[in-house]
Amino acid sequence: MIKYILASGSPRRKELLEQMELPFEISSAHGDEIVTKELPWEIVEELSYQKAAEVAERYVKENGAPEGDDITVIIGADTIVAYGKEIMGKPKDTEDAVRMLTALQNNTHQVYTGVTLVLLSADGNLSKDDAWDTVTFHEKTDVSMYPMSPLQVKAYVATGEPADKAGAYAIQGKCAAYIKGINGDYNNVVGLPVARLMQELFSRNLIG
Repeated sequence: MIKYILASGSPRRKELLEQMELPFEISSAHGDEIVTKELPWEIVEELSYQKAAEVAERYVKENGAPEGDDITVIIGADTIVAYGKEIMGKPKDTEDAVRMLTALQNNTHQVYTGVTLVLLSADGNLSKDDAWDTVTFHEKTDVSMYPMSPLQVKAYVATGEPADKAGAYAIQGKCAAYIKGINGDYNNVVGLPVARLMQELFSRNLIG
């Protein structure tokens, strides 16, 4: 039997994974995010690994190793927006959200999501110090936005939607009115490149 655990409390990632009809549990990572990388794709891969590793450690401590042929797959993910040389995570406050959206409007930016799978099995290692079997990858999507006036930016920020979103916007929400086009995986912008995730699981016979 294969068990899947999503190391995220994001309702958007939960909804995307539910679409794949994988039976999964949620165990959110709560540790501090420590960034040592500089390039955006390296950052999301690093942070996705931290989240998956934190949840995997907690799982092993509470449950021990899977038994027999059972495998537990921990799925960690992290998403950021990159525009020029700036890395945009979640805005600190409304002013930061206004600043981000003002920069992104009428321009094209990149959205990166990193995903890490930690694979736990009876024959595997029980701690990351013993080099867990892990898979880490990222996806990039280019997003172009229509122009937004200062009033439109402030009105959108006032909805509260940007508060917990990388780059201060939700492509699947009210900001859809300002999305001119994308090049890449739409779901990657939402927060989880489910097609790539499924391909990685298929290629490793990790679909139970």
